[in-house]
Amino acid sequence: MRQGVRLGVDVGSVRIGVARSDPSGLLATPVETVRRGRGDLARIAAIAAEHEAIEVVVGLPTSLSGRESHAAAAARDFARSLSVRLSPIPIRLFDERLTTVSAAQDLRTSGVKGRRQRDVIDQAAAVVLLQAALDAERASGRPSGRLLEKPLENSPGRPIENSPGRPIENASGRPIENSPGRSIEDPPGRPIEEPRDRPLEKPQDPRSGRPPGGRPASGEESP
Repeated sequence: MRQGVRLGVDVGSVRIGVARSDPSGLLATPVETVRRGRGDLARIAAIAAEHEAIEVVVGLPTSLSGRESHAAAAARDFARSLSVRLSPIPIRLFDERLTTVSAAQDLRTSGVKGRRQRDVIDQAAAVVLLQAALDAERASGRPSGRLLEKPLENSPGRPIENSPGRPIENASGRPIENSPGRSIEDPPGRPIEEPRDRPLEKPQDPRSGRPPGGRPASGEESP
């Protein structure tokens, strides 16, 4: 079992439940409920930094048949946005089927009902989610869920950079390719040539075509 704190994030349309594990990755406990809206990503990133999390597990709600629902697509989009804030901390997507139902049952068994249950149900769902992920990792010896893939740095639409923060541009001001072992080309197929030093050319007499004061060639008459 890997050592380090994990966070569990249960994404809802109104609230987000957050849970954390102990450093040994054995037990999940509730942390807080974050309101959806402005600042929710920053708050979760702050919690991850506070607990020095090595990983964040985001619940992916699926149907009983295993198909992803609209809520699953929303959770995946949220996870992608969160990954920008958390980088380089990895995010894993974990099937959270029936976690809210299980959390509600656990709360009722504990005597938590009514409004109090609504206040903590999201945290409880995050605890159920994270505990299931921890148990799965302990049983298999491998990280549970699916790792959220991050977009490539040089993805289509982004210029390739030659020096940090400075894209290579052609004469028209558009970024161009600069791959190892290949010349920079502008336009495609023709390498950009650097200007070379050339000897200065003397001006010519427009009538004779010779430099001023130059001697006439053999067979020519002097003016």
